[in-house]
Amino acid sequence: MTEVSIAADKVRIAERRAKALFLIAAGASFLFSVSLWFAGLRDEGLFVGLWVPSILALGALMLTSRNHKS
Repeated sequence: MTEVSIAADKVRIAERRAKALFLIAAGASFLFSVSLWFAGLRDEGLFVGLWVPSILALGALMLTSRNHKS
């Protein structure tokens, strides 16, 4: 393997980790929101539920802008 190939593999691994991190954060936010909702804290559950699309949008922005730089 060449150095370029190794570097490209490292970038792909870093991108997969970043995607996984954003999906885990969004999933945790969703589960926390649902747990708040069913615990009777409906306003708080709605507030935390709004984090999910924000986290996913941030992830899309970060990963897209990273791909355009290379």
